[in-house]
Amino acid sequence: MKRSLAALVLLLALPATAETFRHGLSTFGDLKYGPDFKHYDYVNPDAPKGGLLRLNTVAPYDSLNPFILKGVAAPGIGTLWMTLMSGSADEPDSAYGTVAESVAVADDKKSVTFVLRKAARWHDGKPITAEDAVFSFTTLVEKGHPHYALLYRDIAAVEALAPDRARFRFKDGAVLRDLPLLAAGMPILPKHYYEKVAFERTTLEPPLGSGPYRVAKVDAGRSIVYERVADWWAKDLPTSRGRYNFDQLRFDVYRDRDIAFEAFKAGEYDWREEFTARNWATGYDAPAVKSGWIKRDTLPDATPSGVQAYFFNTRRAKFQDPRVRRAIGLAFDYEWTNKTQFHGLYERMGSMFENSDLKAKGKPSEAEVELLAPFRDRLAQEVFGEAYLPPGTDGSGNARENLRAARDLLTQAGLVIKDGKLLDKGGQHFALEILGFEHSFERIHAPFVKNLERLGIKASMRFVDVPQYKARMDAFDFDVTVQRFVQPLTPGIEQINMWGTQAADTPGSNNVAGIKSPVIDALIDQLMKASSRADLRAATHALDRVLMHGHYIVPQWFKGAHNIAYWDRFGRPKIAPAYAMGFPDTWWLDAERDAALRKATGKN
Repeated sequence: MKRSLAALVLLLALPATAETFRHGLSTFGDLKYGPDFKHYDYVNPDAPKGGLLRLNTVAPYDSLNPFILKGVAAPGIGTLWMTLMSGSADEPDSAYGTVAESVAVADDKKSVTFVLRKAARWHDGKPITAEDAVFSFTTLVEKGHPHYALLYRDIAAVEALAPDRARFRFKDGAVLRDLPLLAAGMPILPKHYYEKVAFERTTLEPPLGSGPYRVAKVDAGRSIVYERVADWWAKDLPTSRGRYNFDQLRFDVYRDRDIAFEAFKAGEYDWREEFTARNWATGYDAPAVKSGWIKRDTLPDATPSGVQAYFFNTRRAKFQDPRVRRAIGLAFDYEWTNKTQFHGLYERMGSMFENSDLKAKGKPSEAEVELLAPFRDRLAQEVFGEAYLPPGTDGSGNARENLRAARDLLTQAGLVIKDGKLLDKGGQHFALEILGFEHSFERIHAPFVKNLERLGIKASMRFVDVPQYKARMDAFDFDVTVQRFVQPLTPGIEQINMWGTQAADTPGSNNVAGIKSPVIDALIDQLMKASSRADLRAATHALDRVLMHGHYIVPQWFKGAHNIAYWDRFGRPKIAPAYAMGFPDTWWLDAERDAALRKATGKN
């Protein structure tokens, strides 16, 4: 009788619309991998397990809680938790079951239901249940980093229909396209653990997780070690086979990039992605490279290169006039910087979606004009012309023509130069501070500052430690700063956090520039509603035009590839994923190479 009653309650709880359960989700089109797939194509399913992988970071951490605003989270901490589903690295917009074994989107698209694996376990052996999904949503929105409230704003509720069944219901009027994948990617947290541990505090106590690794050793400010969970419940899932092969991951903290580079060449850690062009061009003339102990490689990058730029804080009155922002941008001599400091290895960034077909090019298409036309009276005329092209110089270091154009713009904006000083409308000396935490950027900023001074601006640089930098950025306490954002292959709701009005005053959001534009909000909404790749491209192109012609940033540079260097002790799959480096999750320690390297170098 009890069983029949329970079944009736569950039946009544199910949606009126039919649900078809599948092994995966996709925003557009079909899934690459079928329900019986054994592993991803870009892994070695028989990769050996074992060994220590030594990595580095230049950001000292003070917390093992990455879900709140406070503190600087430890590198690699995300390996502790699982999501309901996870994406493959050779498809742009798909996800396959991890904690959830199957998923169904309601016919009316207003909800998505996940059936959880009975084998899914926390590291303490307790099962992962639908109640954990409910707790995770409520806790992240109410107590987590403010960006979670923005990200999950269109999720009305999460319900536990049964211990192994969770339903996400979406709000009326919400843009529904991305919400199933958004729900699938929500980190699942252990309710029973946080009933005894305060969620909203920073901590150096290892938290309870469910992922491939757990925290093994914490040396705050110096290093952190993770160990692979040998009896991990998900190790034989098709999404896991051939991945997470190292027994231990160790991150050592170096507070300076140059010191970290020297430590790598001395064999103190194993692998690095090289972000400093000077190092890549001239810094690897070292014995370990010449002997073949250190290998270098350039991996293709098919993902959008994202945004690397100086960001203006338009919350401050002095940066609210786009002519002022454009004038300041004219003082950055990229060509000279690339030639003298980057050895010509970079390209100039000219789009928020650089290195992808999402970048606006040429004049707007008919589809783009249709999206932009309703806002013609609120947009700069340039938006309807050629796509944004950053100002260039002859690379000589004398940007005279650009500075002359900058002075004209500043004059048009109502500023005046008196006794060599640029004065604002209130007669105050126009001042600008570039905030950062990496002293290696000083050589980049210095010529920019010098050109700004030639315009009469009181320009300066300030470098602070990582915790202070994060605190100031969370509170938007800066004039200008350098930021890098990586764009997804399928832009969607995350664009609100980058450019949306609601995010402008949300502490810690990615809307660093403080953009508040009803036009941009409307274009983001159109982007989220796109029902095909063609519609998505048109909406993204339109958004890109408005953002770039708004001069919210001074674009810097990009490189459509990854420069990597590593000590020759690894194996890696023959097939590389199209949309990721595949490191460290698909590489492994090659015992023969490792032994040969140890013998050659005399290091254990």
